[in-house]
Amino acid sequence: MTTLAELTTMQVGGEPARLLEATTTDELLLAVREAWSLGDPWFVLGGGSNTVASDEPFDGTVVHVATRGVERVGSDDDRVHLRVAAGEPWDDLVAATVAEGLSGLEALSGIPGSTGASPIQNIGAYGQEVATTVVAVDFLDEDSGEFVRIPAANLGLGYRTSVFKKGRRGVVTAVEFALVDGGGVSEQVAYPQLAKALGVDLGARVSVADVRSSVLALRAAKGMVLDAADRDTASSGSFFTNPVVSRAVAAELPSDAPRWRLEPDAEPRVVPLGEEPAAPPPIRSGAVKLSAAWLIEHSGIERGFRLPGSGAAISSKHTLAITNRGSATGDDVVELARFVQQRVTAEFGVVLHPEPVLLGLSL
Repeated sequence: MTTLAELTTMQVGGEPARLLEATTTDELLLAVREAWSLGDPWFVLGGGSNTVASDEPFDGTVVHVATRGVERVGSDDDRVHLRVAAGEPWDDLVAATVAEGLSGLEALSGIPGSTGASPIQNIGAYGQEVATTVVAVDFLDEDSGEFVRIPAANLGLGYRTSVFKKGRRGVVTAVEFALVDGGGVSEQVAYPQLAKALGVDLGARVSVADVRSSVLALRAAKGMVLDAADRDTASSGSFFTNPVVSRAVAAELPSDAPRWRLEPDAEPRVVPLGEEPAAPPPIRSGAVKLSAAWLIEHSGIERGFRLPGSGAAISSKHTLAITNRGSATGDDVVELARFVQQRVTAEFGVVLHPEPVLLGLSL
């Protein structure tokens, strides 16, 4: 029987009682409805890059989404609309859009996982988030049993969150994106590290191919591009989200702690403190985003750190990733994550929250 360790990038997890693989949308709908009819626990798994599972058997049904397909479904102004099957590998989609000269996803290169998971997590990196390009998702709703189309305005997309992470249960079967057909020119470069790698100023536009190449190099240097020969990539990516706190909490941190003011009109966008306009608009709840990596490093946890006897360790390239060094269990992973949480809370009074889905495990 296939284990969840074989289907996830963290490479931990036991056998599910039932494993159903769907390669078409009809198969996916049938498999999910079959799982619901049994009344047992169920779980939808895509690329497995955002899941950390217990090594104990999962007493329920895992539906593995392996659907494929990218279809042009129209255009408006200078935007091309693509409808993408949920199981389409995310980076394959990004590579294809870059090859066609479309912009909007180029800075999200190298992120593992499937397309159906992208709006659930509202994935983002290097100044881009899918929230800016998603038009709608096709969704089978567990509560109503209906197959519906949910427009982006109703998805509740925010920093690493959506309505799906806030309780709306079901399965995404396809995602529609609107991308700019700008002749291969990227969106404005909005992340300092990426601008530096490209040798341009923030706000510059370059070729989408150059953005993709630079992002892949930056991610690889952090162990964030899957490589079977590199144990630092046996992870779920960033294990903790960057915490969002009040200004009062942020003010208690050391002066060199990175922090960004969240703009009230577009939560995912950030502006460095000290670079605010002369008369800034009111800030939603005084929200400030912090760097989880900085908090971890300055709590005394270094790259490569591991607890005695554990098969899990902090990545040797990036403190925000917990990695499987080859013999880790799910318990090893959460034990290390719990230790990191405790150290950061004790040092700074800030609670870190996990980014991956924990299946049969908890912090």
